[in-house]
Amino acid sequence: MNTKVPNIDYNEAIKNSGLFKKLGFVLFAVLVYRLGTYIPVPGINSAVLEQIFSQHQNGILGIFDMFSGGALMRMSVFTLGVMPYISASIIMTLMQSSFDSLKELKNQGAPGRKKIQQYTRYFTVLLAIFQSYGISNGILNLSDTVDPTLGSVAFFQLSAVITMTSGTVFLMWLGEQITEHGFGSGISIIIFAGIIANLPFAIFNTFELGRTGALSAIAIVLIIFLLLFMILFIVFVERGQRRLLVQYPKRQVGNRVYGGQSSYLPIKVNISGVIPAIFASSLLLLPTTLSNFSPGGSGFLSNIGFYLQPGKPLYMLFIFSMIIFFAFFYTGIVFNPKEQAENLRNNGGFLLGYRPGEQTEKHLEHIIYRLTFVGGTYLGIIAIIPELLISNFSVPFYLGGTSLLIVVVVAMDLFSQIQTHLFTSQYEKILSKNKLYKSKWL
Repeated sequence: MNTKVPNIDYNEAIKNSGLFKKLGFVLFAVLVYRLGTYIPVPGINSAVLEQIFSQHQNGILGIFDMFSGGALMRMSVFTLGVMPYISASIIMTLMQSSFDSLKELKNQGAPGRKKIQQYTRYFTVLLAIFQSYGISNGILNLSDTVDPTLGSVAFFQLSAVITMTSGTVFLMWLGEQITEHGFGSGISIIIFAGIIANLPFAIFNTFELGRTGALSAIAIVLIIFLLLFMILFIVFVERGQRRLLVQYPKRQVGNRVYGGQSSYLPIKVNISGVIPAIFASSLLLLPTTLSNFSPGGSGFLSNIGFYLQPGKPLYMLFIFSMIIFFAFFYTGIVFNPKEQAENLRNNGGFLLGYRPGEQTEKHLEHIIYRLTFVGGTYLGIIAIIPELLISNFSVPFYLGGTSLLIVVVVAMDLFSQIQTHLFTSQYEKILSKNKLYKSKWL
């Protein structure tokens, strides 16, 4: 019997699957987000602020501005972006491993996860208030950045805190809407849109340096080749899998023999995806942001801010170590070897050469440990390569390792979900064409 699956009729799938509706919603949400990044907080002198930020574009403020899509440089209503939400998610995830009450909520299934999500939202608001107050206080210390006709200092800080906190809450809601009505993770899409928005300016600035003679043509070519190599390397690793052979024993029912088939249990090399890089960058932003707004520009916080600046050895050590830590931590959440072993045993399958149950579980743990170490190391290397080039060779690598990783992974995930959506819309038709419904094997 010919069981070849025909190709998807993409024209029909696009017409009948609601693809344009979902993509249209994603594009509309991204457009709203980008428009919001150009609406300044009341009382801000945007021209002076942009001039100040241009002098610190390679520092921690530049990284913060990258994640906010340029909103920080303009002190817009979306200045904080989704970073408070990411920080709150990290803290809540860590607390689930420490507090029994949160563990019980997690084990309750969908209702428990909904409750944890609600706590995360509340915590996001608290972090947004704290960070917006720190940023507004720091802005007041900069000369000529605040309009003196606005009123008292307290009024400016209050309006800035309310505006920026409201912007973060709106982006959090917008991200959830993208996840529900569009494609991919809404929060990742928002970060992706912010990074991509600055990409044309980065390319223009690089070629401008070449035109003025500040950067040689050979250096520009090397930067382009390095960028392409990193993209190909990211795609190669992200698509890499360890396939474990799963065998199903034969069983006889009446005169018929069933089973005796084999399949694969695919395990990605980088199970955690881009989450560890985002988590590590988010946590490093918190102490360094505090240091930038410490009074007098001296003291313990300022020293921390100095040594944790991008390009510093301590910064690269911390970002590399934290990425590996979060790779193991997040992998432990999304992949449970005991649960996988139980599922295999319940379905009558077993890994070739290993007994179902405890032996299979230990084998899976061993494989996951090695893959996670490789995946975490890969994420750390991708994150620090641009930092080494910037600090040691003064290479204007505007698209950093973390941002490049986010762009490539989110784009791959987006296209994968679109392809899955198109295939799902024609699944029954494909089965019908191949007469699988009538097959004796079903």
